[in-house]
Amino acid sequence: MAGCEVVKAAGFVIFRRQPALEYLLMQASYGIHHWTPPKGHVEQGEDLLQTAYRETEEEAGLSKNDLLLTNYSETINYEVNSKPKAVTYYLAELSDGASIKLSNEHQDYKWANLEDACKLVNFPEMQKVLRNCDTFLLSKK
Repeated sequence: MAGCEVVKAAGFVIFRRQPALEYLLMQASYGIHHWTPPKGHVEQGEDLLQTAYRETEEEAGLSKNDLLLTNYSETINYEVNSKPKAVTYYLAELSDGASIKLSNEHQDYKWANLEDACKLVNFPEMQKVLRNCDTFLLSKK
């Protein structure tokens, strides 16, 4: 895809321990109503982490203070409408007491264990990110 500019986006894979690991997924209010972690396009002047924080606050009502950043991130590449897209996901734990407030971009959210989360997301690239995050977190116990 020479000459085609890559669309960049960023977001967070947000987890909690209840007592088992669970991941936050949000259901889009448009299209096929797909499930993903909060994410969005990079705006001019932003770096990827700034984008992830802004989009997570816009889509899930979670501020930087609600998230405990880990040292894990992963970028996936795929095509949307014949254009290359690169999405970087940072891994963060939800702090105690934080609550989700959906924007109009999403119609629902769920906390799901790894297997249920992988069934919901339905995209092999995203399933791989979730599995890699889970492996990373289990290796830190």
